[in-house]
Amino acid sequence: MGRDFILPDLGEGLTEAEVVAWLVAPGDEVAIDQPVVELESAKSVVQLPSPFAGVVETLGGEVGEVLLAGQVLMTLAPAGTASAQRAPDAAAGPEPAEPGVAVPTEAATEESGAVLIGYGTRATSATERAASAPARFGRRRSAGGGGGAGGTGGGTSPSAAGTATGPARGPARLDASRRSPVVSPIVRRIARQHGFDASQLDGSGPDHLVMRRDVEAFLHELEAETVGAETPVAPDVAASAAHATSASDAAAGDRRVPLDRIGRTAAAHFSRSRREIPEATVWMDVDATELLAARRQLQEATGERFGVTALVARFVVAGLARHPLLNSSFDAEREEIVLHGAVSLGIAAQTPRGLLVPVVHGAERMSLRALRDAIGGRSEAAATGAFPPSALTGGTFTLNNYGTLGVDGSAAIINHPEAAMLGLGRLLERPWVVDGTLAVRTVTELTLSFDHRVCDGAEAAAFLTFVARCIERPVSVLADL
Repeated sequence: MGRDFILPDLGEGLTEAEVVAWLVAPGDEVAIDQPVVELESAKSVVQLPSPFAGVVETLGGEVGEVLLAGQVLMTLAPAGTASAQRAPDAAAGPEPAEPGVAVPTEAATEESGAVLIGYGTRATSATERAASAPARFGRRRSAGGGGGAGGTGGGTSPSAAGTATGPARGPARLDASRRSPVVSPIVRRIARQHGFDASQLDGSGPDHLVMRRDVEAFLHELEAETVGAETPVAPDVAASAAHATSASDAAAGDRRVPLDRIGRTAAAHFSRSRREIPEATVWMDVDATELLAARRQLQEATGERFGVTALVARFVVAGLARHPLLNSSFDAEREEIVLHGAVSLGIAAQTPRGLLVPVVHGAERMSLRALRDAIGGRSEAAATGAFPPSALTGGTFTLNNYGTLGVDGSAAIINHPEAAMLGLGRLLERPWVVDGTLAVRTVTELTLSFDHRVCDGAEAAAFLTFVARCIERPVSVLADL
């Protein structure tokens, strides 16, 4: 009798996910907590573990197919039994208790514990795809096949021959038979916007992974070839360009760029925030010279590196303890302010997948070192977008260091349903009056956007000036740490 693995809830507001790759195939035997599939939601790419053991009978969807929470993701038969076909009386798997939440099964015991709503299994580490498992970019190439002269594996093209071990690569060319791995959605989107499939390039990353630089290099080659040359463009690129030219009667030069799943989710989230939150903004310039000096002393004393974001984040946590209204949300239905007992600090991050806000939970319990490490871990994960679902939900306050983008200030959109967001501008040397004397100091701008339903300007200003005082005189916050 087969058991159905129901696609669980992937986090707040995430009701669907696209199958990126299956890590197992029908007939494979899997263990409890073994990752079996990679799914791409609107916020991250995650691997889901199986909540029980067995032999894979059927897979719930093809690579590239979008599945909804509550649908059957996979059917498994007990180990040691034939799994060619499910018995008729086992066709109906357990029904979800409500849309988007998977129901527990008798197999969800204390042995199984990855963080899946309705299953309660433990967290697992990432795993590599099986060579035979289907994936969105085709089957994975073997380590030694297809790389050298005379190789026969994986549909490797002549342009890819001999590049597996050599540091230099020839000019990138499209090959319709090639299926290179493409993980980053922005890489796929850039290629799609220019009318070709990124997986047809020979990637320069590990296992021929196609990077953004590969797509951009190919586009530069196309541009160079088309300037005063008669070399024909690749057939699929030319066909796409011809279709785009004749698709509408719009003005010359206009083009439409469809939003991907992340873009649609972000657009809806931003619109909801602007629509529901009556936000106000206060800002001030702050002398950060002493902060940089304190950071140098801290690094010399410990031999460790501490970033400005981590230091300001620790000041923010201390400020929220003094001004808890900023660490709250507004319940519009009940017309109540919900003051959160814990600080779940969101760190706005610009990633290849777009703007994401990974969350550091329990920040109020962390030392500066622990908070630095937690932020660093989230930043590393932001490079690939491979966050666990819990890392992108449950934030109570957001810190946005947009100074790394080279700007001084921003009219930021509050991360709904939070009540406030603090922005940190770039650090610049400016003329500054110190004890009545003009001096050159390192100055930054702090910007606080807040929900005016939750607090008034006086409370927001008090929080902002507290953080500013910590930046100007870091020693003043020692008593609170």
